[in-house]
Amino acid sequence: MQSAEGAWDLTMSTPIGRMKAVIELRRRDGVLTGTAHGTGEEVHLTEVVLDGDRLTWKQTITRPMRLNLAFDVTLDGDTLTGTSRAGRLPSSRITGERRGVRPEPATWA
Repeated sequence: MQSAEGAWDLTMSTPIGRMKAVIELRRRDGVLTGTAHGTGEEVHLTEVVLDGDRLTWKQTITRPMRLNLAFDVTLDGDTLTGTSRAGRLPSSRITGERRGVRPEPATWA
């Protein structure tokens, strides 16, 4: 099973233009949890489920307008692709990349 934990840079192609966000996923007591940062707000992710390579979650945003979003993406290593949906609005295409871990600086003995 793939790991979804870490920080992800997302790009969403929405009817009102491209939007960027960052989600951070972590496992606490065996449960996958997370937060999203974007458009000047931080929101908690709910119903976060990783089933094989399929990752789903829900979140509520208030900017640029109040929307309840449902995400359904496929993980492929350090990339993800899929859609988000807000009620009856058309689906928005989602792409994302896991933020790289910076290497430790070299130390000289």
